Amino acid sequence: MKAVTIQVLGKVQGVWFRASTKAKAQELNISGSVRNMKDGSVFIEAEGKEKNVDQFLEWCKVGPEMATVTEIQIRDSLVKHFVDFKILRL
Repeated sequence: MKAVTIQVLGKVQGVWFRASTKAKAQELNISGSVRNMKDGSVFIEAEGKEKNVDQFLEWCKVGPEMATVTEIQIRDSLVKHFVDFKILRL
């Protein structure tokens, strides 16, 4: 099991990033959460099988079609045993 936190910067709000992230996470059997941050970035907590998390990270570097990802910050995290993947609101 691999767990990471991800901060995605660029044009990532108002472009369906959270909904697309949830869909990709569900496709890859990733659990965790995604939320918009006040600074305009998107913050993600993700955990799952290492190969699935690695594929998810590659997707996060690009995001959905309308997004423009300029930077992604990835940190290893402790496994929290999320049950599913949720979109969180501020």
